[in-house]
Amino acid sequence: MAELESKADSHLQETQDATLTRNSPALSLKRSASPTCEDQDPRKRFKDSEESMDNQCTEQGGSKSQLADEIAQELECGCCSELLYKPVMVSPCQHIFCGSCCLLWIRNGGTNCPACRASSTTAAPSRPLQLVIDVLLRNAPHKARSVREREQADEIYKSGTIMRFPSPREVSPEPNVNISTEYARPCPHCSPNNVYGWSCPIPIPDPTVDLEHAWHIDDGFPTGHVQCGNCETFLALRAPSTTKCDFCKTYFCGIGVPSRCSAAPISLQQPHGFTDISDLIQSSDVYECFNSNTIEVEIMLDYITTQGLSPRHIYRDIVKHILEQPRQFQPLIEMDLFTISHVAAESDSSATPHTICRSCACEIFIWGLKDWWIRERRKGFLEESVMNRKDCPEGSGCVMQTEFDHAREFNHIEGKPVESEISSACSTPPKETTETITEVGITEGDRTSSTASESAPVCG
Repeated sequence: MAELESKADSHLQETQDATLTRNSPALSLKRSASPTCEDQDPRKRFKDSEESMDNQCTEQGGSKSQLADEIAQELECGCCSELLYKPVMVSPCQHIFCGSCCLLWIRNGGTNCPACRASSTTAAPSRPLQLVIDVLLRNAPHKARSVREREQADEIYKSGTIMRFPSPREVSPEPNVNISTEYARPCPHCSPNNVYGWSCPIPIPDPTVDLEHAWHIDDGFPTGHVQCGNCETFLALRAPSTTKCDFCKTYFCGIGVPSRCSAAPISLQQPHGFTDISDLIQSSDVYECFNSNTIEVEIMLDYITTQGLSPRHIYRDIVKHILEQPRQFQPLIEMDLFTISHVAAESDSSATPHTICRSCACEIFIWGLKDWWIRERRKGFLEESVMNRKDCPEGSGCVMQTEFDHAREFNHIEGKPVESEISSACSTPPKETTETITEVGITEGDRTSSTASESAPVCG
């Protein structure tokens, strides 16, 4: 009985303790509000949360801007150090440049990569790079090049054009300054056992071995020998490697620098000093052909670049046109276009020429360049903005064609023919003539003006 009472008292005590625990505020499961939250205004809490979100966005924007800067830095042109515009990739080194920068490099004589100077073959447009640049500019428009820069680049380089690097120029051999200039040196064929398989019948004595019989320069050329028109060493006239230019009557050895010390068939020769388009840009003779009209020269250079033409292609077209004329090269010879350096043997000036040297080929190239450009313009491949320009009333003789704005507005290639000095000095009005090319270098207008000049009175 006592044991039952003890258990009842114990159970009652546990029940009371549980009741006290549930009713105690300190041990309640409900979380009390923080003093800061209870004391703070709800509008202030909203403002603080908004500022916190702005700070997070600013941090994300900063990282995005930093990423754009890093990408733009990787996509800088190796020439202008600006963001690439119409990028091209050079092969095989795979350096990247703006299309306009790379084209200017080639025009100015560059034959290798502008960055590493390694031997290069082509510079081709890179579509993957252009896609990356487009994505970059959509997210960071401020990285774009200025409108003026893009317009200037578009005038130089046409998108999608593949550019080819010209081959490096051939280096001429170093001169031997220790050789005496008083006596003639033996030619390559004077040695009886030379590597060329032919020996001179009358060799030149070697002054270092037989000074007594050496040939003095003051005595003229040694028998059976002349000087090469390029390397100026003596050559044997009858040697198999010797060639002669039928225009300037100069002989070439064919040994010193084979590609230069030779006279080749007319259509196969390379005009001296005109290997690629960069030579056309740097040549003052080209601008003189167009009366210093830089606008017309730039239009022609852009056309040559777009069509992928080389100076040799143009030269062959000029030669082909001349050969189609009745008298062929005879009018050019009569004009004394080719300087005769020396005549080792008498030759018939009326004979049909077959071989030509590089210098004479250059003369033909310069002489026929403008006429070639006129024929190319008539093919209709130029842009309408160029072809639709008004003809200048003064034609190719306009003194204002050297001014940029005037040359851009008017066409000076085909128009009013230039009046002769005699016709302009006299008050007699010139006759209207139509320039029709009938012979090489001679037009109907030239015949009319020359006839008028013969019968014109002498002006006092």
